[in-house]
Amino acid sequence: MVHATRKIRIGLALGSGSARGWSHVGVIRGLLQAGIEPDIVCGSSIGALVGAAYAAGEIDRLEPWVRSLTRQGVMGLVDLKLSAGMIEGRKLVQYFRSHFDDPGIDKLPRAFACVATELDSGREIWLRDGPVIDAVRASIALPGLFTPVQRDGRLLVDGGLVNPVPVSLCRAMGADVVIAVDLNWDLVGRRTRAPAGPGRTARSRDRESMWSRLWPGSEQPESLPMPSLLGVLTASLNIMQVRITNARLAGEPAEVVIRPRVAGIGPLDYHRGEVAMVEGLRATEHALPLLREVLG
Repeated sequence: MVHATRKIRIGLALGSGSARGWSHVGVIRGLLQAGIEPDIVCGSSIGALVGAAYAAGEIDRLEPWVRSLTRQGVMGLVDLKLSAGMIEGRKLVQYFRSHFDDPGIDKLPRAFACVATELDSGREIWLRDGPVIDAVRASIALPGLFTPVQRDGRLLVDGGLVNPVPVSLCRAMGADVVIAVDLNWDLVGRRTRAPAGPGRTARSRDRESMWSRLWPGSEQPESLPMPSLLGVLTASLNIMQVRITNARLAGEPAEVVIRPRVAGIGPLDYHRGEVAMVEGLRATEHALPLLREVLG
């Protein structure tokens, strides 16, 4: 008796990373150009947004929109609300509701799910049913930036807090091979010094002069420039994201991990989609030999 070979189900786990996540569009473009079509897509945070577009068959519409974004266009989608978060997210949700159909997660052409975090307990929540846009809105609710989302009597925030690259969710949905996209791998260790302007140079000379008078013959210890408050918060969040991502991928490894070099894109640089997508495509092309080997 001849048994038919079962088709390998390919899962795509799109990681968190704020504006760096536009590189996911380039990753998907690279996979499709190579004839690799994931059957299951799971996302965390920005990965949920791009993953939902792919699962809905809307990636060709999302890509030009991402390319067209400007600083002013991004700000036009922001509705400030200084309560539980800087951005309410209502304008963003309304935009997507008016421009994209939302048949519900269970009616999408491809299997889709995304990750959120329960604010009170810290539990990882898998969103696998209900309106697509509502699930994505919960998954991207970065604390301090977006207000939490109420769902089933719970407050939900960004999925990247607990599962930045949702390989485990892809497995649970039946993926045989998982392609993971890690946007956090090169975030730590990129701190650069501020250039020394004329005023800073003068102050440095004054300090050196005083040091030499007080401690002749000794070398003054180097003074590091203090980062801004936003710089400290961003660097701290980066450290946490890298640590969590590494821990989750070590315990739940994917067959292939694609790592775009997007650390130079700031968390709110959503207007730099072209740069991010190009890097996502480049990283995918670099991973193609391994992908073909794994997929046979």
